[in-house]
Amino acid sequence: MKLEHKKEEIVPLKQFVIRVGKYSAFAGILVVFSIGLGMLGYHHFGNLSWLDSFYMSAMILTGMGPVETMTTESAKLFSAFYALYSGIAFLSITAVFFAPIVHRLMHIFQLEPDQKN
Repeated sequence: MKLEHKKEEIVPLKQFVIRVGKYSAFAGILVVFSIGLGMLGYHHFGNLSWLDSFYMSAMILTGMGPVETMTTESAKLFSAFYALYSGIAFLSITAVFFAPIVHRLMHIFQLEPDQKN
């Protein structure tokens, strides 16, 4: 998933849409991985049902906060480390998702018009 250099021409719209799709798919995979990691941890350490584990993971990953109280030490430790991971993951996933769009906008603004003598 290479982006063009600022001296290269902007890719056509069709290629750009394909690029956005690839980056979106990668961001989606990261979201599924992060939710899955949280679900496994909350189900195992927090003794939550799969649905409650999904709910808790989604709320933590999006920064909304916990919905269940963790009672054991291992559950509290997992919850703390998952919250730290989620903060970084959310920002990273957002950056991956918007990277091709921001790159295209920056590329458009930095292109110099052809100079004719």
